[in-house]
Amino acid sequence: MGSTIIGTGSYLPEKILTNADLEKMVDTSDEWIVTRTGIKERRICSENMSSSDLGVEAAKKAILDAGISADEIEMIICATITSDMPFPSTACIIQSKLGLDNIACFDISSACSGFIYGLELARSFTNNGCYRKILVIAAECMSRVTDYTDRSTCVLLGDGAGAAIVSHSGDVDGIIDSYLGSSGKYGNLLYIPAGGSKLPASHETVSDHLHFMKMEGSAVFKIAVNAMSNAIKKIFERNNIHAEDISLLIPHQANIRIIQGVARLTGVSMEKVFVNIEKYGNMSAASVGVALDEAVKAGRIHKGDLVCMVSFGAGLTWASNLIKWNRDD
Repeated sequence: MGSTIIGTGSYLPEKILTNADLEKMVDTSDEWIVTRTGIKERRICSENMSSSDLGVEAAKKAILDAGISADEIEMIICATITSDMPFPSTACIIQSKLGLDNIACFDISSACSGFIYGLELARSFTNNGCYRKILVIAAECMSRVTDYTDRSTCVLLGDGAGAAIVSHSGDVDGIIDSYLGSSGKYGNLLYIPAGGSKLPASHETVSDHLHFMKMEGSAVFKIAVNAMSNAIKKIFERNNIHAEDISLLIPHQANIRIIQGVARLTGVSMEKVFVNIEKYGNMSAASVGVALDEAVKAGRIHKGDLVCMVSFGAGLTWASNLIKWNRDD
């Protein structure tokens, strides 16, 4: 039994928020942002858009790219930390907007690691033969949980969605292996304090900006570099491969210095690392999904290539996978 990716898609909102725009909002500068993060601009949802809207557009492109009809999809997995509402799931909302019915749908909350977690779930479901084609979506409206008075976080985040169709592939292994991990003891380094059952919405939580993302940046930076590097090394060791064997590394786009640090610690040349952070910033779960689709469309991935994806996010969570690309792109 095997599973492979047969189609990818992505969607970015039209509105662009540049570093020059942020200079007018908080005490920062283009030079400061670019030097420390590598980000030049990011996309922002319009007021009438939600994560499900982004996810639907990415899904439509993935379905078209796979050359299938939407009614062939038997499950939707949506990775998001900016769901349309607490319930129903954003996956169910996307299902309705795609005109589908009577299929399995659920959300996963693994923050920036969500897309790789979702791919591994899809691999498991298709490998056991119960489902043949699964739509994995990562959709985020991070601007909705961004405090634009906090210069340490507002320069980082953007909105977008990525999607992939995972299909049962018989004896052909596309998604070869995945490594997933987490450490809940570091949960207070990256979180949104209010809006859940622990601290429900109130006048006080709103006025105190507790519905926005909070982050201990320097601590997260150090853990991210080590966790992502170890996740790559683990997947290499388990599959008896080395850095020179992979054709492309697609890392989470959180910070260019994190990406460079991971490449250095794993021995992967930056020439083999896909980077688009300068255009979109950190889109949480959507970052890796969008990067995968852009890498495919840019001709950076070819049939037979070994591709490694890696990510790190709130939880704290981390994930990596190894894919042998089976499509003629």
